[in-house]
Amino acid sequence: MEMEKLPNGNHYNSEDLSPEKINLEDEREGAEEEREEFLPHKSEGQKQNAFTDAEGKTSFGMSVFNLSNAIMGSGILGLAYAMSNTGIILFTVLLTCIAVLSSYSIHLLLKSAGVVGIRAYEQLGYRAFGHPGKVAAACIITIHNIGTMSSYLFIVKSELPLVIQAFLGLSSKSGQWYLQGDYLIIIVSIVFILPLAVMRHLGYLGYTSGFSLSCMMFFLISVIYKKFNIPCPLETEIFTNHSDNSTTEDICEAKLFTINQEAAYTIPILAFAFVCHPEVLPIYTELREPTRRRMQNVANISIVAMFVMYFLTAVFGYLTFYATVEAELLHTYIQVDPLDTVILCVRLAVLMAVTLTVPVVLFPIRRAVQQLLCPEKPFHWARHIGIAVCFLFLVNLLVIYVPNIRDIFGLIGATSAPSLIFILPGIFYLRIVPNDKEPMNSRPKIQAACFAALGFLFMVMSLTFIFIDWASGESHNRGGH
Repeated sequence: MEMEKLPNGNHYNSEDLSPEKINLEDEREGAEEEREEFLPHKSEGQKQNAFTDAEGKTSFGMSVFNLSNAIMGSGILGLAYAMSNTGIILFTVLLTCIAVLSSYSIHLLLKSAGVVGIRAYEQLGYRAFGHPGKVAAACIITIHNIGTMSSYLFIVKSELPLVIQAFLGLSSKSGQWYLQGDYLIIIVSIVFILPLAVMRHLGYLGYTSGFSLSCMMFFLISVIYKKFNIPCPLETEIFTNHSDNSTTEDICEAKLFTINQEAAYTIPILAFAFVCHPEVLPIYTELREPTRRRMQNVANISIVAMFVMYFLTAVFGYLTFYATVEAELLHTYIQVDPLDTVILCVRLAVLMAVTLTVPVVLFPIRRAVQQLLCPEKPFHWARHIGIAVCFLFLVNLLVIYVPNIRDIFGLIGATSAPSLIFILPGIFYLRIVPNDKEPMNSRPKIQAACFAALGFLFMVMSLTFIFIDWASGESHNRGGH
């Protein structure tokens, strides 16, 4: 009998993943479909785990905070711009569709995890396609989350010096070290990010995730407040540039439905804004009293909360600036009044929010690396801390030395985000769920196949737009996750 060791030091029998064993587990799951408990209650003084990984201790509320924080990204700054290119109605329809598809994607992941018995993205890849599937899943997660971490630190690099300069009342950079973005991201990484990133359990970050979400709530409240304090038209450069070809009525009129050249980027922007899938299974692993329904509720609440926040930010941001809204919403407010106290506080809150999100994004990267390089070794603090330090060092190098990081992020996001949201959950479900339980011509399998095909379509479309943008030599600053 062959025994294999998991990263947390527990063992499981390789025969547990045999087709016969899986069929027995599926029959048991069908008999208890209403309960859907993957960690049953104690029986005769012993706890029998249907999952072979560690039992979680994180509360439901903290799990919601962590997953919401994982969903929340810098893409919220570009949603008003996306609405200006699609109109209120079309934007609402697209945002709703992406949110529903994201929830369905998590459903596929959770059901596949219930069959395999391990709540790890990489192990789903191994169960579906063997070692190549495990390597592919780990690499996609690592590449995407490195890009996400880099985008957050790039915001810190560009915004924090300006915020410090504004609070000090300086009209221009005077050369001090505390106004240099490269130095600031290193300090932020060491002082704030690294101590949180070396925590052993993701559940401990629920408090910082809650504070991060509070910062973004302050951002939303400020956007709503500014809607009633900023007149249209604006006597600024951005209004002047738009007024050359448009009348005041056109610029200050809300469009319910519109299509222009930039509208093609809306779907990728919205899709990337809901990427949280690398964090779903680690959060599921640490959820207290985990069941598939309980974790699905965590996901649904997080997605609905972010949907509401995204929608309100987009609507009030768009109704403030209409056609003059820029790709980064905060930059539009700066054009109105660079020293506005409320906007300065909002910029500082956004900086704190993205900074506190980096440790949450780092956890799936570390787990992926451990699954690839040392899956049989027990937990060790030196390795745990060393991986975090290495990746923070790599991300800092990228942010400091890559001159035009937007195109790199766009290329990574166009390939990894559709893979994580659509392609991998769909094909994992097709391969992992036994055919005797759900044949290939059954409705769930057909839906999963169409879901994966939709991901390929999104990927091809996003890459096509990026290559066209590069070929035309145009440069647009668009939001992303």
